[in-house]
Amino acid sequence: MHIDLNCDMGEIPAHIADGTQESLMRSITSVNIACGGHAGDENTMRTTIEQALRWNLTIGAHPGYPDRANFGRVSLNLPTAEIEQTIFDQVLALAAVAATFATAIVHVKPHGMLYNDAVNRPELARAIANGIARFSKEVVLVGLAGSPMLDVFREAGFRVAAEAFADRLYEPDGTLRSRKFDDALIRDPRKAGEQALRIARGEGVISAAGSPVAVNAETICIHGDTPGAPKIAESVAKTLQENGVTLRPLTV
Repeated sequence: MHIDLNCDMGEIPAHIADGTQESLMRSITSVNIACGGHAGDENTMRTTIEQALRWNLTIGAHPGYPDRANFGRVSLNLPTAEIEQTIFDQVLALAAVAATFATAIVHVKPHGMLYNDAVNRPELARAIANGIARFSKEVVLVGLAGSPMLDVFREAGFRVAAEAFADRLYEPDGTLRSRKFDDALIRDPRKAGEQALRIARGEGVISAAGSPVAVNAETICIHGDTPGAPKIAESVAKTLQENGVTLRPLTV
């Protein structure tokens, strides 16, 4: 039994400078790097790639709505052609930096509200896929486990990876609980570890309403900006490994 453990990074310069970001890397297998839309610039991309390579992690792009003021966590009513273009531009920017380290992007995972909006909006998921296809089809597209967005990505010719979350609460329909609710984030490292183990075993998660939700995933995310993220990541990795789950990165 194996699973990938990913984390969103390159988003908060302070976490890069104070060592918080790199402290997360000892517990994970893949990084999703902000590439200029909701956050990130050439310097943060370069530093994050350099750190990730030190820990033998695979590199992924994390493009979002071009909305730094709201950290990409507000829906933008943009034309699909504009979504396609910004996705292409962001992924290309990260790829250019990665090339200077003789490494390449393995996967692409949309960020924040763009990710959430694309779950049930096929035209938006298609625009994302089209933007990435302009860069390459030889990458893995990451999307919410059990959601229609994965079908759109497959139809576009991509290999996909279904994703679940160790540090987020779910709704009964399998979507993520909105961050407007205080309990949307799982901040307790032990509880995050327990949820990750249930996901890895194919047992699903318990929703905000207390009902079971079927979740089958190939990769589990921990958000780097969740309070106490390094301890959460450490607990998740330890819980999985102590219960016979091998941590293995995504590959094309």
